[in-house]
Amino acid sequence: MKQAIKYQVITLFPEMFEGVFGSSMMWKAQKDGIVELTTVNLRDFGLGPRRQVDDTPYGGGDGMLLMIEPLWRAVEHAKAQDPSAKVLLMSPTGDRWNQASAQSYSETAHGYIFICGRYEGYDERIMQLVDQVISVGDYVLTGGELPAMTIIDSIVRLIPGVLGGAESAAIESFSDGETLEFPQYTRPEEWNGMHVPEVLLSGNHGNIAKWRAAHSQKAA
Repeated sequence: MKQAIKYQVITLFPEMFEGVFGSSMMWKAQKDGIVELTTVNLRDFGLGPRRQVDDTPYGGGDGMLLMIEPLWRAVEHAKAQDPSAKVLLMSPTGDRWNQASAQSYSETAHGYIFICGRYEGYDERIMQLVDQVISVGDYVLTGGELPAMTIIDSIVRLIPGVLGGAESAAIESFSDGETLEFPQYTRPEEWNGMHVPEVLLSGNHGNIAKWRAAHSQKAA
């Protein structure tokens, strides 16, 4: 039996992932043994009796930084569970995530370790262990948890066997890198005076394909 791909998330708030990892396609992917989704509590690697994980930056400035020691040890712990895993750091300064990225990552056999930042950032020395820095957009969030959830969801759903239909991913928005999905309809045929386009009811698959192509939009 093929071994489940490991996705480990280093975070100060592992409880944030309980609902996401325990629902919908994420739950199904784990139930079917396709992926293994776990969290690593950064606080477990904190220093001293208070499990300290942050400190003021050298050179002055507002806010706190995640310290190198807890981060380093947390990554080492995750690596011990999956030595071939790639380490990804969530940051608005990173490479922009898109559908092509998700597709590429879904085709790999190794796992991933996600580092979720907090406060004003992290000690730069952690970059020695990081394989890629990833951004989900040009904005700042409270932490890296939401980006990690978004990225993991976008990858896992593309792994073969996770989505129900074989063509489900192929017709989605951005599946070719630029095209948005065409409009779709289901029952009833009429609702509040609004009707399903006749061509979709015709059974003529050639005409339906032409209609869908004509009504797909190019991403800006």
